[in-house]
Amino acid sequence: MDPWSVVRDVAQSLATRSKAGDVPIACVSAERYKAWLKRQSKATAQWLKVTEFKPEAGRIALLPGPKGDLARILLGVGSEEERRQPWTYAPLATKLPPGRYAFEDDLDADAAEAAALGWMLGRYKFTRYRAGKPTAASLVWPKGADRARSTATAQAIVWARDLINTPAEDMGPAELAQAAEALAEAHDARIETIVGDALCKANYPAVYAVGRACSRPPRLVDVRWGDPKRPKLTLVGKGVCFDTGGLDLKNSANMKLMKKDMGGAAAVLGLAHLVMATRLPVCLRVLVPAVENSVSGNAMRPGDVLSTRKGLTVEIGNTDAEGRLILCDALTEADREDPDLLIDFATLTGAARVALGTELPALFTTDPAVGDAIRQAGERLDDPVWPMPLFRPYRRHIESPIADLNNASNIAYGGAITAALFLQEFVDPARRWVHIDTMGWNASARPGRPTGGEALAVRAVFAMLEQRYRR
Repeated sequence: MDPWSVVRDVAQSLATRSKAGDVPIACVSAERYKAWLKRQSKATAQWLKVTEFKPEAGRIALLPGPKGDLARILLGVGSEEERRQPWTYAPLATKLPPGRYAFEDDLDADAAEAAALGWMLGRYKFTRYRAGKPTAASLVWPKGADRARSTATAQAIVWARDLINTPAEDMGPAELAQAAEALAEAHDARIETIVGDALCKANYPAVYAVGRACSRPPRLVDVRWGDPKRPKLTLVGKGVCFDTGGLDLKNSANMKLMKKDMGGAAAVLGLAHLVMATRLPVCLRVLVPAVENSVSGNAMRPGDVLSTRKGLTVEIGNTDAEGRLILCDALTEADREDPDLLIDFATLTGAARVALGTELPALFTTDPAVGDAIRQAGERLDDPVWPMPLFRPYRRHIESPIADLNNASNIAYGGAITAALFLQEFVDPARRWVHIDTMGWNASARPGRPTGGEALAVRAVFAMLEQRYRR
């Protein structure tokens, strides 16, 4: 299957121009609803009263015409903040009957882009193995929306979702590398992939050690794009295509969703698409270590000591703490080029989920200003993150009596912090670095966010990048 097909299909349900017969959509906020209602006919006011309509974000009313036809759509947009969030508009994509629709009033630029994005994300279905029911409704592009930017954002998110939702049988290290190749080809970027035993010769010993037990060889994907004279932006994504836990085998309940353990790589590839599609003025590099953490006779063992690209040795306290091992080699290589900003995404710890739940990625950073910019963008876009501390006293919990580090903490607490501190050992202390520990998955469905793979924090991080590099 073409890994890029979902990207091409994203904006098909948006019509370029309005025409006679389009059903108008009126948007009304909670604050302005009473004033709006006074301007409507008695029949409309009575209909909304009988149907108990409230102008809450995403609430829809179908308003009939005098002949019983559909005359108008009323969409509640809630508060001023909710009016600029895509999830307010996402229900339109699934709840409208067949037809063509257009907003009757011009939206401001932020709301117009949110409406277009919400429509596109609201239509998303994972259809690789089962055809989805066709949706006969279409929407005219909202006036004022940046079509290229809205489309690129939707493409980034739905592509990441598709990659995560694809089972490991069809999304192993080779297939993840093929997805990166499709990305590179689409944007005329350069790509290099180091596979199998060549990882040892190229000095990526930790990536190789994690992936060597699988019949599908591990690999390191390296994508480059942009003018070398521009600020260097490097993205690193954890690409564990399936995680059995290794010899420290997961139980069945914890292994069930491990196709999503490459969610960090999917998020990074989606973010890279957004950077390239919008021509962000940076010199971009993307590093994805892609492996499967399997069990066989040559699997790494608890108690083994691994070498790393940086030269530090790591005692294996738990083979199920493999993500930080492949990331440490990739971060060492990323750090070598002295990037202006280094960002990694990883489905790294259950501890972050215990602390923050499934919908709120944990953010660690060496630069509080960058962290604040991401957090503020996340609040504005309803793509939230939550700052967590790189609390140095906990560094003692990953010490080893026989190696430079242990990949597993010696206590059961603060696991997201100790994992982040492990990664920090492979980044220059002065480096501007962001680490996002994400679930990569919607545990329950909400408008525009079906159960399944999700590119959490990608929009928030991109908003920070635009603010930083488009000045």
